[in-house]
Amino acid sequence: MTVTTQGSVLGNRVLRTEDRELITGAGDYTADLPVTGAYHVAFVRSPFAHGTITGIEVAEAAAMPGVRAVYTYDEIGLAPRQGLPGVVPEAMARPHLASGKVRFVGDIVAVVVAESAAQALDAAENVVADIDPLPAVIGLEASAAGGGTLLFDDHGSNVAAAGGTGEVENLFDGADTVVTGTFHNQRVAGVPMEPNAAVARPGEPDGGVTVWVATQTPHGAQAALAGDLGLDPSQVRVIAPRVGGGFGPKAFEYIEWTVVARAALLLGHPVRWTETRSENMLSMVHGRAQVQHVELGLTTAGRIVGLKADVIGDAGGYPVIGSVLPSLTQLMSQGVYDIPKIQFNWRAVATTTTPIGAYRGAGRPEATQMLERILDIAADELDIDPIELRRANFIPPQSFPYTTLTGAPYDNGEYAKTLDAVMAAAGYDDLLAEQRRRRESGDRVALGIGVGCYVEVTAPLGLDGEWGSAQAHPDGSFTVSAGTSAHGQGHETAFAQVASAVLRVPMDKIRLVQSDTALVPRGAGTLGSRSLQTGGSAIHAASGELVQRAREIAAHLLEASVGDVELTEAGLGVKGVTGSVVTWGQVAAAAEDGSGSPDGATSALREELDFKQGQSSFPFGSHIAVVEVDLDTGWVAQRRHVAVDDCGKILNPMLVEGQQHGGIAQGISQALFEKVPYDDDGNPTTGNLASYTIPTAADLFAFEASTTETPTHLNPLGAKGIGESGTIGSTPAVHNAVIDALSHLGVRHVDMPLTPQTVWRAVQSAS
Repeated sequence: MTVTTQGSVLGNRVLRTEDRELITGAGDYTADLPVTGAYHVAFVRSPFAHGTITGIEVAEAAAMPGVRAVYTYDEIGLAPRQGLPGVVPEAMARPHLASGKVRFVGDIVAVVVAESAAQALDAAENVVADIDPLPAVIGLEASAAGGGTLLFDDHGSNVAAAGGTGEVENLFDGADTVVTGTFHNQRVAGVPMEPNAAVARPGEPDGGVTVWVATQTPHGAQAALAGDLGLDPSQVRVIAPRVGGGFGPKAFEYIEWTVVARAALLLGHPVRWTETRSENMLSMVHGRAQVQHVELGLTTAGRIVGLKADVIGDAGGYPVIGSVLPSLTQLMSQGVYDIPKIQFNWRAVATTTTPIGAYRGAGRPEATQMLERILDIAADELDIDPIELRRANFIPPQSFPYTTLTGAPYDNGEYAKTLDAVMAAAGYDDLLAEQRRRRESGDRVALGIGVGCYVEVTAPLGLDGEWGSAQAHPDGSFTVSAGTSAHGQGHETAFAQVASAVLRVPMDKIRLVQSDTALVPRGAGTLGSRSLQTGGSAIHAASGELVQRAREIAAHLLEASVGDVELTEAGLGVKGVTGSVVTWGQVAAAAEDGSGSPDGATSALREELDFKQGQSSFPFGSHIAVVEVDLDTGWVAQRRHVAVDDCGKILNPMLVEGQQHGGIAQGISQALFEKVPYDDDGNPTTGNLASYTIPTAADLFAFEASTTETPTHLNPLGAKGIGESGTIGSTPAVHNAVIDALSHLGVRHVDMPLTPQTVWRAVQSAS
């Protein structure tokens, strides 16, 4: 039920309640857990990208001091894990420890368990894997074409999955111009503050295992572990303690977790593992990694006639989530635009590289990047202002709800509203005038102005529902629970705000329980910008049901009709009768001792339910980036970044702003800094943070982030997701700004990341 309240904390800038523990270091991350006497794991990883295993010598390592076990594929006793059943071919299943072949640098060939981490590492260095190298498969086009080296001989192809619209007839009929582009959306690493980690303790529950992991999805981890280990899910308890960043890569179920748990079960002893940063760069799933061949047909006046896209996605050495990410790019390929015809076809291919998984936005940023780049190329070709070209093609507000040609059911949108707001905030006309003056003067530091307009899907692919509960205790405190699992977003604050507004009690009386499969029966976790609209709505609804049940108990205690009982800040009382009030604590006590029920039945004052939204929601926004490019050195200086994002009804502006800033930073970083390249032999050349460039605070600047509000009708909060919006809007805006700075030289496109060397070469080629 929906409860209307007065004096609600919803919509207020409430400080995050979890931050004191986080910033003082009082919270326990997986590596901090005091599991007495746990053995330590070290993985032996392949130095070759592709090769045949001819033997693995472990005797010397097994005899070293402190070593308790050394396992290879034959000893570990785990069947290969299927990638995505029904999508990825069975032949592409991944063994937990490599069998027959290795398929990327970092593939696991053996695992050492020892009494200390140092002993495990020393022994791992003495495991000798004999591997006959095979040709690496790096290029996406070559992998998709066939006829070359195969990663999985039994499958007979490197294509893991494919889909699309097929051929659309008369696609560009009526077009006066067809512009083309090939865009490389580069591979990036998640680089969370906390690398991967796991601790496993055997025996409980019910002869199974308890596993602590740094994950976004405890119940997903539980299901994967139970399936791998041959246990009933009830025998596997998964707990996510404090998690230091996720961004999508920690929504993946890592085979390392299963190996750690299996070792604990085999040895009957706790086992733990914490990644090094270099290991993390090799083994944690990467993101993005698409090649997009795009054509856009337009009239001379700038109306879009049709879009054609052929996309190849990299799935890595063992295709899993990366196999379906191009389908999300297809889903969002219409963007915010009224496009009459779309032809979009895609393939996901295996390569001898780290597997690809979700990364902040997961397929949706790639769609926006594709559209916003080809639109800027079209604007340049037609000599139309990029903003006016976009405005002329927006889906109008009166068209909603609106289902796109690719099947995205947009709930609502008012795209010109955010574009107008960002133009005003940036002073767009003044920026254009400054750019003209500087170009006319021959300024060697060129000003660039870039725009990015986006719509994205949040709570996607069946993730539009969540479990939640609310409970009142006799001491006057409350517990709310949700199947989501926070890793920095501020759920403890947000969900307490939601419950506080419904229950009309102070936030400090409310405790959130999450991230433990023994305490939370089910849940999809935290990914896809879904938590507030699903988990928050579940808590909102459960809290409403709790109020209704409390009114019934209070009516019995006060000898009144339920309809006469109202909820106030003082408790539950009879309307118009001063002093006739019972507190929440009294009501909870009455429920537990039976005095609140006519038949004396006893139970906790608790309600739980599964909230179902019914479909995804679609937030949107517009970003403008302003950069200065030194034409003599290629250096890009970010001058301003102005963002206006619309995530529906805003619960806490401070939390929204934090998500905007974090997303913008990651989007800018992809545009200017980050890339995971491989050499011809399949070796990653950015294996640590000395060679993989991410910005520090000193490399960024103050963002100008604001919002508009277009509440959705899909949930009682009116909320949409915000966690990925900044990443989706910022990357094309910055990319377009840098190209705009070079456009008067004739530069049409430069692939990301726009490093000084890359930009300098583009300037030299144009000159």
